[in-house]
Amino acid sequence: MQRIIGLAVAAMLVSGSGEVPVAGAGEWREEGGLDVVAQGSPPFNVTALLTSARGAPPMICAMAAQSVRRWGWGRDGSDAPSTPLRSIVSAVNDRLNLTSGNLPPEDIERLMAGLASDDPCVRELSVRLLGTQKGEPTSRGLIMRLAHNDASLREVAALGLGFVEPAEALTPLMTALRDQSAGVRANAAWALGRFEDGRALRSLVNLFADDAALVREAAIVAVGHMESTASVAALIRVVRQDDAPAVRRVAAWALGNIEAREAVQELARALGQDSDARVREMSAWALGNIEDKAGTAALTSAARRDADDRVRETAVWALGEMEDRTALEVLGQIAGSDRSSRVRGTAAWAIGQLDGRGTRAPAGLLQALKDESEDTRLKAAWALGELEDINALPAIREALRVEKGDRVQRALIRALMESGGRNEAELTNLLNSSDARVREAAVRGLAGRNSFNPWPWPQPRPRPYP
Repeated sequence: MQRIIGLAVAAMLVSGSGEVPVAGAGEWREEGGLDVVAQGSPPFNVTALLTSARGAPPMICAMAAQSVRRWGWGRDGSDAPSTPLRSIVSAVNDRLNLTSGNLPPEDIERLMAGLASDDPCVRELSVRLLGTQKGEPTSRGLIMRLAHNDASLREVAALGLGFVEPAEALTPLMTALRDQSAGVRANAAWALGRFEDGRALRSLVNLFADDAALVREAAIVAVGHMESTASVAALIRVVRQDDAPAVRRVAAWALGNIEAREAVQELARALGQDSDARVREMSAWALGNIEDKAGTAALTSAARRDADDRVRETAVWALGEMEDRTALEVLGQIAGSDRSSRVRGTAAWAIGQLDGRGTRAPAGLLQALKDESEDTRLKAAWALGELEDINALPAIREALRVEKGDRVQRALIRALMESGGRNEAELTNLLNSSDARVREAAVRGLAGRNSFNPWPWPQPRPRPYP
């Protein structure tokens, strides 16, 4: 059974499937999902995943496999013509009637019974499947179990109500915020955050002083989703005083999500002084989301000096979001010299965000055209196209002469055109490129058109979320 549990949980982690405070499988919580992968910290062990998969019942394996999703068309691959579990996957689809989303009443009853199972995998799968059923039988059954004398059943019922979001569950969930079990309080808070109903706001703010960090974190995330300015003062106190870094982190996120300008000073303090890098990173994100130039000094200092790569990268991203042209030289220095290629690339991107057309390109941005990272070179070339600095033409031409990356070549052609450096000999030479899109860009340049489609528009990696 441990093998099956490991398989299901690992598959859910691969999918980045939500921010559930306490699931039916006990204390497992997902923090960051796909963003954790983007930061280079895989949330699961591949060896453990494959070991768990060996010998697992095919039906369970098929359901776990379907949770592995990706961006874009055909996210779960269910339309693939031939897969190792094709017949089982088809049976799962037929049995669960996933197209319509409606389960027969007898299956609803089986899943309700599964909530009380002593097997955490059964509870986990039961509540998640019930979460796809929006009808009255599901709501009634979950609300009834929210008053059960078994804390583990109340906990999973609150979780299910957060999935289903029935309006009639608002009052029972608010009552559950006073439950003696921390898991029930946390799940009830999380569920109310999905409702986004202001009637629960005061009760959720009261939980900011809860003894359990898990409950405080869930309540703060819920309040952040409600985006009410009435909670700002309480959230500022949490950032300043809470002893749990995870709680301070989500409070910084909530302030940024609410765009609370009155929190800029406290977020700037946290960015410069908090001992936890995750809190500093989120504080930088929040300042960038608020876009108040009063945060520029703190962001500039963090971008230059913070020891953590993610904090520096988020700080330069935030400076770009704020479009504060006073940060141009600092961003140029970082683009040319930071030890992290991610930070250098995002700093180059941020320069392009500053709406500095006609501004002289900083030396560090020109240096970034020679960066070992193709992504950094791409963002530097894009930024130079935004600046339209005629003085940068020699550096752009030199980069175009030696550049081997197709995407970067196209961005350099655009920078050349935008900076007033249309040169027929250079563009004619690019007609021999093996990449059709580079040849197309050269043709457009020779024709005097600089409307590249698609534009090279690099973005930094996803920002941190709770």
